[in-house]
Amino acid sequence: MLEKLLITGASGGLGQICRQSLKPLARTMRLTARSGLGEAGEGEEIVYGSLDDAAALAEIVEGCDGIVHLGGQATEASWETIRAANIDGIVNLYEAVRLSTTKPRIIFASSNHTIGFYPQNQRLDTRSPVRPDGYYGVSKVFGEALASMYYDKFGIETASVRIGSCTAEPENYRMLSTWLSHRDFAQLIARIFAVPVLGCQVIYGASANSAGWWDNSAVSFLGWQPQDNAEAYRAKIEQSVPRPDPDAPVAKYQGGVFCADPIFKE
Repeated sequence: MLEKLLITGASGGLGQICRQSLKPLARTMRLTARSGLGEAGEGEEIVYGSLDDAAALAEIVEGCDGIVHLGGQATEASWETIRAANIDGIVNLYEAVRLSTTKPRIIFASSNHTIGFYPQNQRLDTRSPVRPDGYYGVSKVFGEALASMYYDKFGIETASVRIGSCTAEPENYRMLSTWLSHRDFAQLIARIFAVPVLGCQVIYGASANSAGWWDNSAVSFLGWQPQDNAEAYRAKIEQSVPRPDPDAPVAKYQGGVFCADPIFKE
């Protein structure tokens, strides 16, 4: 059991899921976001702050022995927005960890948009070169590279989880391949913190989908065995969701509609 687990971006959708599902992992859960966390429950600490405030972030990180980093810009946006939240923000986080007394293990919420421009008929493993599909994807590639440097130089362990589509259930045809159930996500986090030696790993965050595109065999040492399969929802999707044109980005590329996004401006 961890002594103190920090969840950044705890007011977001995934943050709220982790707030509930990860309670058994730590004696104390420290939750941080800009706002919107409500009252602290049993075993919870709430600390408001921003990733762009390096001094405040250093205080938030201190004393934690595990971090689930969900904070930052979660969709495509202008470079100014992406840079502040996902570039400068994660540099501040890793510097806070480097300077901390506890050197927590980090789970970094990376994204499938690091490899979004691969075609959907190509199977990838964790060593496949990146092909980001926008500024957001580029920022996640940066985060993975930063994690690698901080591990090699300072020994800070990180699991960069390239989250597919973490929703209650798959909602469209693409998600039959990318879906990550809430249960499987929580179990993956538990396994990452449980192994005695992690190193610096890239992991595809997807359930055991029959139509999946990603191979996690390189991180089999984690002992993570996803329990859910998007195939259970195929009939529902076929009955309720129009099938996209085969030449549409959502049907052609692993990153889906992100591959068609324009360059955002402020």
